Amino acid sequence: MTASLIEELKKVRDFRTKQGQRHPLWLVLLLVIMGTMSGCCGYRSLGDFVARHKQSLIDILDIPKDRVPSYSTMRRVMMRVNFEELTKRFNCWASQYIELTEREWLATDGKSIRGTVVDYSNAYQAFVSVVSIFSSKQGVIVGLQTMNNKQTSEIATVQSLIAALDIKGAIFSFDALHCQKKLSSKLLEVEMIT
Repeated sequence: MTASLIEELKKVRDFRTKQGQRHPLWLVLLLVIMGTMSGCCGYRSLGDFVARHKQSLIDILDIPKDRVPSYSTMRRVMMRVNFEELTKRFNCWASQYIELTEREWLATDGKSIRGTVVDYSNAYQAFVSVVSIFSSKQGVIVGLQTMNNKQTSEIATVQSLIAALDIKGAIFSFDALHCQKKLSSKLLEVEMIT
């Protein structure tokens, strides 16, 4: 039995207090994902996306009181949501619809999340990134994982993501960061074990 994205998003723990909540957390997260998949890169463009599709969203998602979240609500939620839990739920949902074939080409990349940079005055700033694995053939994200650059590296995060998704027999393309002798031999070991 497959779970819908809404069912998975409902499993993300709501960190907000009940007082003053106008929208369920799953709805805000769903709208952020929908907007992002439609090419929205910032909170204002997410707000424009929701405003542009307001009536359709209200009808399809059966949103009570005909109110949709504003961009500032989405911003507040995204600044405090547990990204590890969110990516886990997203990966659970996405894995139901992606069937990788033998020798499928997969690309890995990490992108910093705008608005997460702290320690502006330091040479080594802290920020959160999302590392993703993308299927070129299918045109979809196979999985993603968050990374805090002050706690771990992109190399370790990519290795962890590949292991968590249990990807075997695929062909990966990496950027230069991942083309180190130690990492290459580790990935080859994984390939030989499968």
